[in-house]
Amino acid sequence: MKRHRLPNRRARETIGFEFRGSAYTATFSCFPDGRLAELFIDAPKPSNDAADDARDAAVCLSLALQFGTPEAAIRAALTRDGAGRPAGVLGAALDAIVAEAQS
Repeated sequence: MKRHRLPNRRARETIGFEFRGSAYTATFSCFPDGRLAELFIDAPKPSNDAADDARDAAVCLSLALQFGTPEAAIRAALTRDGAGRPAGVLGAALDAIVAEAQS
């Protein structure tokens, strides 16, 4: 498998979203064909466990996307509660990105 690298200079978009009562920021870039290519998640308190977990999850997602895993497959595999809400910050970020794209 080959990693699809992004150009050093690329467009990005930043959106805000809430998860478990905290405000987060998601910054993401897409491949030229519009597919999600990378994600950065910033937490309200930059040096705590939740912030570290969010950053690490975003890095893993970005690598998976760049190695060809479809975003929809990742999103469908993430844990959700009985009402379909994301159980983790990565799912919340992906849901926010999809909602932004649909608006």
